[in-house]
Amino acid sequence: MAENNLGYAEKASLMLLAVGEQRAAAVLKHMGPKEVQTIGSTMTSLGNISSDMVDTVLEEFITTVKSQTGLGMDSDTYIRNMLTSALGADKAGNIIDRILLGSNSKGIEQLKWMDTRSIADLIRLEHPQIVAIILSLLDSDQAAEVLALLPTNMRTDILLRIATMEGVQPAALKELDEIMGKQLTGSDGMKSSSVGGVDTVANILNFLEGAMSETVLEEINDNNAELGQQIQDKMFVFSDLATVDDRGIQTLLREISTDQLLLALRGVDDTLKSKIFGNMSKRAAEMLRDDLEAAAPAKLSEVELAQKEILGIAKKLSDAGEIMLGGGGDELV
Repeated sequence: MAENNLGYAEKASLMLLAVGEQRAAAVLKHMGPKEVQTIGSTMTSLGNISSDMVDTVLEEFITTVKSQTGLGMDSDTYIRNMLTSALGADKAGNIIDRILLGSNSKGIEQLKWMDTRSIADLIRLEHPQIVAIILSLLDSDQAAEVLALLPTNMRTDILLRIATMEGVQPAALKELDEIMGKQLTGSDGMKSSSVGGVDTVANILNFLEGAMSETVLEEINDNNAELGQQIQDKMFVFSDLATVDDRGIQTLLREISTDQLLLALRGVDDTLKSKIFGNMSKRAAEMLRDDLEAAAPAKLSEVELAQKEILGIAKKLSDAGEIMLGGGGDELV
């Protein structure tokens, strides 16, 4: 593995291996469950590590740290100013409170470390509005797994509540505190926090199994056709990767494995395949075409899982500002 082919997870893993056990453990304490799992799995899968690879990663890390301007500042203030500058006041306002709420949310952080079956068992008998708030504060893929474990007759109602949720008042957060057994709110005077909404439902549905997602969306449409259309417009499916610009596709390809891509491309239209092939080297594209033609049939569930995994990676890259999903928007310079 060459140093210039390393993805983010490999770079982070090399960095932690280089700094020693105690320092690595101190860093991991500040990471979420998904990050710890990803880093741990990547560490075990790293092959031969050359000194050049370590030197390159360390040099990149030092350069990145030196370029940061927020060191020594109040973190909340820095986050608000950074996001407002990057996204504009309107867009930033929709996510700042949710980010800052999550950073101080001990109960929700505890939930994120639990397996989805335990979360589902914990909340299945609670009021649907409380369930909706909890799912809104989980990562979309985790929320989708929990939703799939809840009774069928609950799913549509919960997603409708999330989609129409305009904010979480302190009283609702206090009710959530009682469920979690942890203090989640700071004071009675805090303003409502921007959680839930159409975007949250669309993200959760993106991670649900295909047939289940379609069924729930149909039920939402039957209940509120206008809202259902808004959710559908926000959903980003695998074929929509064809709308991502070339630089974004190249960034995504560096983060996924060939086997993952080979499985996910089964049965997709030629537009997306051409987009993928066009952003690979000629040799790599030819090898992938040959492998697709020679590959044995795969189960639909396996193909859908590979596609959802890639979409999950794309979503994380989008959240980090590395790629832009859905096309359109302002041109990057």
